[in-house]
Amino acid sequence: MKDYLIPVTNTTKISVGLIWLFHISGLFGILFIDRELFLETTPINLFVTFIMLFVNQPQMDKGVALAAGFAFIVGFAVEFLGVNYGLIFGEYAYGNNLGLKVGGVPLLIGANWVMLTFITGAVAAIFFDTSAIKAAAFGAFLMVLIDLVIEPVAPKFDFWEFADVTAPLSNYIGWFLVAFPIQWVYQTQVKLKDRVFSFHLVLVQFFFFGAFSLIQLAS
Repeated sequence: MKDYLIPVTNTTKISVGLIWLFHISGLFGILFIDRELFLETTPINLFVTFIMLFVNQPQMDKGVALAAGFAFIVGFAVEFLGVNYGLIFGEYAYGNNLGLKVGGVPLLIGANWVMLTFITGAVAAIFFDTSAIKAAAFGAFLMVLIDLVIEPVAPKFDFWEFADVTAPLSNYIGWFLVAFPIQWVYQTQVKLKDRVFSFHLVLVQFFFFGAFSLIQLAS
């Protein structure tokens, strides 16, 4: 069964509504209510969104487990090398708003690599359904774009900060080079992809962080 023929369930509709509610509430909360309080809830938001991602997977099998495990391990490993040795992405350090750290890297960052891989990979498969290589390349490109939108506000949110404040070009090149093999595993192992929730979650990322990036540029 093609994944674009999978019917949209009530669970998906509720999940989509919740992620938009979370992020719109977060946007207004940070801007107008209590910036620090809302930013401190980031780990909760990430964890709940991560759970919803798998609740909305059309099929949970070994392929999904393999893709998720590979994304988590590789993603966490390269972050560990970056934080502790300045490799791949450049010299940077994580702040305090992403939760518990191991070796200077928040555990949720591994989960975030999984989440970004799955949602961008699902969107990429819409355009390149018959070519895993092209879908992997486009998925990796989308991941770089999301990182590009997040980078300007990450230090302000106490997520992470580069030694030179601005992320170097090596960060974006490194993101693509790391994301591509992870995306390839996702494309080849996950046969049925969640498209609706993933598509909205990609939009939410661009909406939320893009809004703050624009506000920062305007200020």
